This record gives sequence, C-alpha cells and structure tokens, in this order.
Amino acid sequence: MDEDKSEKNEKTEDEITLKPKMTLVNGITVIVGSIIGSGIFVSPSGVLKHTGSVNVSLVVWTVSGIFSMVGAYCYAELGTMIRKSGADYAYIMETFGPFVAFIRLWIECMIVRPCSQAIVALTFSQYVMKPFFPECEPPDDAARLLAVWCICVLTFVNCYDVKLATWVQDVFTYAKLLALFIIIGAGIYQLGQGHTEHFSFINTKSEVTSLALSFYSGLFAYNGWNYLNFIIEELKDPVRNLPLAIAISCTLVTIVYVLTNVAFYTTLSPVEILGSKAVAVTFANRLFGPFAWVIPVFVALSTFGAVNGILLTSSRLFYSGALNGQMPELLTMIQAQRLTPAPSVLAMAFLSMLYLTVSDIDALINYVGFATWLSIGVAVFCLPWLRWKQPDLERPIRVNLFWPILYLLCTVFVTVVPMVASPVETGFGFLMILSSIPVYFAFIHWKNKPQWFVKGLNDVTTFLQKLLMVVGKAKTAKL
Repeated sequence: MDEDKSEKNEKTEDEITLKPKMTLVNGITVIVGSIIGSGIFVSPSGVLKHTGSVNVSLVVWTVSGIFSMVGAYCYAELGTMIRKSGADYAYIMETFGPFVAFIRLWIECMIVRPCSQAIVALTFSQYVMKPFFPECEPPDDAARLLAVWCICVLTFVNCYDVKLATWVQDVFTYAKLLALFIIIGAGIYQLGQGHTEHFSFINTKSEVTSLALSFYSGLFAYNGWNYLNFIIEELKDPVRNLPLAIAISCTLVTIVYVLTNVAFYTTLSPVEILGSKAVAVTFANRLFGPFAWVIPVFVALSTFGAVNGILLTSSRLFYSGALNGQMPELLTMIQAQRLTPAPSVLAMAFLSMLYLTVSDIDALINYVGFATWLSIGVAVFCLPWLRWKQPDLERPIRVNLFWPILYLLCTVFVTVVPMVASPVETGFGFLMILSSIPVYFAFIHWKNKPQWFVKGLNDVTTFLQKLLMVVGKAKTAKL
C-alpha cells in the first residue's frame, strides 16, 4: 500500500512540475541540436583512417545514420511504454533492477558525458588555434589549456544563470548549422565543377577490426539521438510525435552529414584529410581565400555551444539518479541565490578536465564509443526481454522484433570486434565500467553502514553544501 501511495505521489509530482508543452517541431530540434556538435568536424579523419578509402567511409557515415535511426525507433517503444525521466537509465531500472541501472548511470555520468565534453572542448581549442598554426598542428599543451578555459567559462555561465546558459545554447546552435550549410553549398559547387577525383575504393581496408573501429568515429558523430527520450513526459502526443521526430531528425542529420563529407572530399585528398585535425579549416583555406576565417569561427562557436549543451543537460541525469538514491544527495541540490544546479555542473566540469590529460581525440572516442554502445545495447535488449517477461504491458508503439535483434547484432559487432583491434582503449573503457561494481556495493547495496561511515558522508555533504551555498530541490519546491 505504501509503495502504491508513493508511486501515486510521484505521478502527481510529475503532473504538477512537468507539462507536455513540446510540439513535433520542438522534438525535431531537440534531437538535431543534440546530435550535431563536434562529431562531424572531428570524425571524418577517424572514419577514413580505419576504412582506407573515400567511398567506404561514405558508406560508414550512411550506415551509422541508419544504425542510429534503428536504435531510436526501438527507443520509441520503450519511451511510450515506460514514461519516466532518465530514458535508458529508467528502462534498465524497470527491466533489470537497480544494479544494472547503476552501471548504466555510472557509464553515462563518469565516462560518456565528461569524455564527450573533453572531446568537444579539444575540438574547440584546435579550431580556435588552427589559423595561428596554418603550417603545423597546434601544441598539445596549449590546446588542452584552451579546452580547460572553455570548460571553466561555461561552468561559470551554467552556475551563474540558467537563462544565460539556454541563450548561449540557442545562439550557438544556429552557428553550427550555418557552418554546415556553407560547407555543403561549397561542396555542391565543387561537384558542379566536376571535382570527383577523390571518390574511389582505392586503399580500402579489408580487416573486420578496422571496419568496426571506423564505426566508433562515425557513431560518435550521431551521439544524442536518444536525448528526446529524457524529456518524453514534456512532449505532446508522444505516441505520434516521438517516432515522427526520430524519423525526420535522424534522416535530416544523416543527409547533412553525408553531404558534408562529400563536400570535404570534393576539395581535399584522403592524405590531406588524414593529416588534418581541423578538416573544416583546411577545407576553408583551400576554397574561401581571405574569407577562410569564417569556417573556423563558426565551428569554434558550434563546439563552444556543444560544451555548454552537455553541461546544461547532464544535471537532469544526475538528478534522476540521485532521486533513486544512486548518486550523492549533493547532486540534487541547487545554488540558493542563483537557482542553478551548481554541484552537478561542477562535478561534470571536474571529470571532463580529468579526461583532458589525454589529448588524443581518437583514443577518447574509442573510450566513449565502447561504453556508449555497450550500455545502449543493454537498453535496447530491454525491449525483447519485456516482450517475454511482461507481455501485457501497454505498448502504444509496437516495434517489430526484427529491429531490436538487428540492432543488438550490430552492437555486438561494434563493441566486441574493436577489443581485438584496439585493446588498450577498450580495456580502459572496460575497467572504467567495472569500477562501478565496488562503488555500487559500498555506497548503495550496503545498507547497514557503520555510524562513522554515515557520519563521514554527511559531514562531507554538509561541508560542500555550505561551501557552495546549495539547498535540496525538494525543500525549495515545498517552500
């Protein structure tokens, strides 16, 4: 009875605080804005490096888009069946319980989000510095320092004012779209001039392991297709709008990404692509002459906004985990004067700066790729599992089981095969995932903790609460 009452209270709370205000267009912009970040400006060289040829790399970009669309389609059934905040974290919690759900939460909060943010911040610094180092690569240490500066500035913005942070997000979203449209327009002009000499299957790599690693880079660029599920309770008519938003946005992004890559290859040779850490800058230098500065400026603005977006959205995931008692209580608190989620923003910034000790973007993509697709594969596995275990659950959208099975087979390919080809990076990723197990048993599963342990945790929480001047969200809501 008590459990039923608590569930009703939770539903009432959601109904009071979360209103379905988002239209289909809003849903499309959420997905498009979440996907398009730094990936398209970072990944072309990574995909080409592992495929060997231009034509196969374009196939990988197209298949990566279709792969993401299939995953998003599977999430449509899960999102309309389990309407709880937290997306795949909530689906795994409902299906496999708190232990597996915590591993997913740990992967997202400790690996995927901060590592992705480090990649985007490094991309920002490389595009800002590239005009000053036209003949060589920018120094690693300087790039990392500038990336730290980027994270620190946006951490201040997100801790200072939520409205300012959302304004930054809106403005910089337009910048990245404009940069891509300029590149695509130039590419169409180049195609019209007959520049197709680089499109071939020459030097194609036949190793299965190389092909799997190429998908890490390609899929990294499509990361974010599942973000609409995090706010499904705010979407109007989700049964209609969720699958439509997924289909339209994933198709649009796939077309934009493939056309952007085609544009790059109309002007740059594979050798030039592989030798550049800032492909769009090299492209602009070749085509735009004195106006070449426009592209690095827009890409820098794009990646700056992408860092802001990760900081802005991560607090919701921290909050969802903390509400389930699987994250520190401090992360549910907000700054008393500024009303911002300062603790979670600071935690994300600190973790991101730890990942900046590695300046190799390809290695970071392998870390985040292994962890991301392994955990999302587990979430998709919830779909056939619930069909078997709970066949009577209401399913407004019913996906043909062919699609989740196909997605799971592809997930095995992109997670298991790279273990052979890139054992160091995937090994580190696997160790980071395994580190969640002792944390879970020490802080969550272990209920009868000694008094000194509980007091120590409370003292640390109280000290940080006073230092940051933060209070619990629940208390502020009641006041």
